[in-house]
Amino acid sequence: MATDIVAELADSLAKTGVEDGELSYKGQGRKLDDAQSAEEIVKDIEEFEGLQALRMEGNTVGVEAAQAIAKALETKSDFKRCYWSDMFTGRLRSEIPPALNSLGDALMLAGARLTVLDLSDNAFGPDGVKGIEKLLKSTTCFTLQELRLNNCGMGIGGGKILAASLIQCHKQSSEKNEPLSLKVFVAGRNRLENDGATALAQAFQLMGSLEEVHMPQNGINHLGVTALASAMQHNTGLRILNLNDNTFTEKGAVAMAQALKHLHSIQVINFGDCLVRPEGARAIAESVSEGLPILKELNLSYGEITADAALAVVAAVKNKDQLEKLDLNGNYLGEDGCKAVKDGMEGVNMINLLGSLSDDEGEPEDDEDEDEEDNDEDDDDDDDEDDVDEEEIEEEEEEQENNSSNNNKPSTPMSAPRPPDVSSFLSFPSPDKLLKLGTKRTLLVQQQVDVTDARKTAEAFLKIASVYKEENNDVKNAVLDTIDALLSKAFSTPSFQGYSFVSILLVLLGLIKSEDKIKPMVVVPGHLHALEHVVRQDYFPKENVAVLEAFMSRSNKSLESCGNARNGLQSTLQRVRSQS
Repeated sequence: MATDIVAELADSLAKTGVEDGELSYKGQGRKLDDAQSAEEIVKDIEEFEGLQALRMEGNTVGVEAAQAIAKALETKSDFKRCYWSDMFTGRLRSEIPPALNSLGDALMLAGARLTVLDLSDNAFGPDGVKGIEKLLKSTTCFTLQELRLNNCGMGIGGGKILAASLIQCHKQSSEKNEPLSLKVFVAGRNRLENDGATALAQAFQLMGSLEEVHMPQNGINHLGVTALASAMQHNTGLRILNLNDNTFTEKGAVAMAQALKHLHSIQVINFGDCLVRPEGARAIAESVSEGLPILKELNLSYGEITADAALAVVAAVKNKDQLEKLDLNGNYLGEDGCKAVKDGMEGVNMINLLGSLSDDEGEPEDDEDEDEEDNDEDDDDDDDEDDVDEEEIEEEEEEQENNSSNNNKPSTPMSAPRPPDVSSFLSFPSPDKLLKLGTKRTLLVQQQVDVTDARKTAEAFLKIASVYKEENNDVKNAVLDTIDALLSKAFSTPSFQGYSFVSILLVLLGLIKSEDKIKPMVVVPGHLHALEHVVRQDYFPKENVAVLEAFMSRSNKSLESCGNARNGLQSTLQRVRSQS
């Protein structure tokens, strides 16, 4: 007899999955149309002392059955967790709001204090949100920690109703000195778009307690992303941010990058398929580099990111000792870019953390844009020449006027010619101008160039190197001393992005393409001689050597006129890498 009772109890436990106050009918495929079909569940609920959770996933519940279950829940004051995803399969949308209203009313009547409300995968639309509106505003949800509404088809209207409900709940709970402190919010695939996302951002900012936000595939563009970014700054405990498959573009990505600077607890960033583009990727890289000490995953896949921006991302994660995965697949790296990214990760012993690059889209097809750019810049050059000619004419006219007026005035001593300054040298470099800067040239250049800006530093380096002369020791030494002073300061500056400097350098040398319309310089041997000197110096990070070597070893028209200098640089790069 006792054996039969034990067996019956075991069968009951196996059927309902009782665990930690939980009653489960998960995945049983029950079709509950009316009160009679729900009798067994009702009986189990009524007899369950201290019921805390009810799992109904994978069943289908009609209005009458929901009302019967609700009646049984009216006395369950210990109830905390609703696992009610995929609970209305095959039901008319009009059936869902009254069913949810009945269940919500029962929980409020019971005095339950919810911590989890999961209604994911119920295609109830905006009307379904109305079905939980009263519940969300009630004291029952003052304690809510997880709200999961994935794939519910809420739309903009539902998003606005949800946001207003959360704001009202926070207001009323704050008045009771127990403010709503939602930790997990899940609302992917809901067509929230900008207006829905912006409304929810207001609620997020007000709460400031979020630890996980999952909002993929919502048709949000930069306006909504910017609103969410502003809200995220106030949720400093955020650990997971998943906005996959929304359309950031540069504006949204830059805004989100600013938000990341406030999120020191972030562990997972999923901005895959978000079209962050090169500028956005670099902004995100900067934020990652400056903070985010416990970052574990960074997904920037399928974002139209070019090789130079990807290298900036690689540089940003090199000191993240808790990193588990970096995903840069499906971007515009090209064969050389993929190799450079792999070399960069290998150089910091993180190659095993780099995801596959098998779906890389190759380098962007921007030849036409480059032609147009070249034409535009040629026009600009013509304009510059015209400006110079006009300036010269004006100077000559002024000189003539001065001479004419001087004929009628007592003669005065002529002023000494103004010595050349750094800005003049950097605008139009020449060996003579560099030498005339005198012994303080290194200090003057350090003061003139903003070394926190990788692009300005790279441009200044190449301009200084362009006047290098192997046969003239005075010029040669002046160039190398000035470059050492500039770059040693740059690489010792905490905010300086070393990999960004290298990637921009490669763009300026014409070795990789950039979407930022950076026009490559004409490469002269001095550039490569100076670079050969730099890579041997202690201030130059050795992990950048492999990247330089990868690109210098490939045939490229921009380097054809620098055969000897290129060979010397390649040999030095190989030697430095083998020694490190």
